[in-house]
Amino acid sequence: MKSSARPKTAAERQERVKKILATLDKMYPNATCALHHSNAWELLVATILSAQCTDKRVNEVTPGLFKKYPTIRDMANANQAELAQDVRSTGFFNNKAKSLIGAARKILNDFNGEVPRNIDDLLTVPGAARKTANVVLGTAFGIASGVVVDTHVQRISQRLDLTKNSDPKKIEQDLMKIIPTEKWILFSHQIILHGRALCVARTPRCAECALDPLCYAKDKTPH
Repeated sequence: MKSSARPKTAAERQERVKKILATLDKMYPNATCALHHSNAWELLVATILSAQCTDKRVNEVTPGLFKKYPTIRDMANANQAELAQDVRSTGFFNNKAKSLIGAARKILNDFNGEVPRNIDDLLTVPGAARKTANVVLGTAFGIASGVVVDTHVQRISQRLDLTKNSDPKKIEQDLMKIIPTEKWILFSHQIILHGRALCVARTPRCAECALDPLCYAKDKTPH
């Protein structure tokens, strides 16, 4: 299928973004976070563990972890070397264990044991950079603080020409300008699912993709 012509005006660009969002709604109407959790703290832990690791692997590790450390206080009092072994299979386990204990202590000491519900406070928690903070606020609290930019969102936003940047912070700023605030949370979930299902890093499955007519990426798979 021939790629669509690039929009030339701001109005055309806006119209194209609308079409992309509407298509994503049809493709992934119920998209949500793939990390299993039952509260904001568990989601924060899972998101910290998900750095450089698959959600599938994290979901295999967290049930045993939450059984062993059921509360924030339990995690705050954990032995770092032991915790590192508990999360070893997620990679970078020494750093992650340090972050988890640091996060638990910070939340206990500064936020009365409650995961903060605003981006500025959450960014002071060890292990919670912007991506993590956006995941927790969006999924646990329904607060649209920004757009989660993981590797899928980064790759697909570039492919769909929604950004020219490669730095996640700049990509997030670009997306926040063109995507309506009420779509920020869902958009990230949809794009992450899309990146796993069709728009994979190598040989994307363009022939099966409903976004194909709206996409003029250089690395499209011919069909």
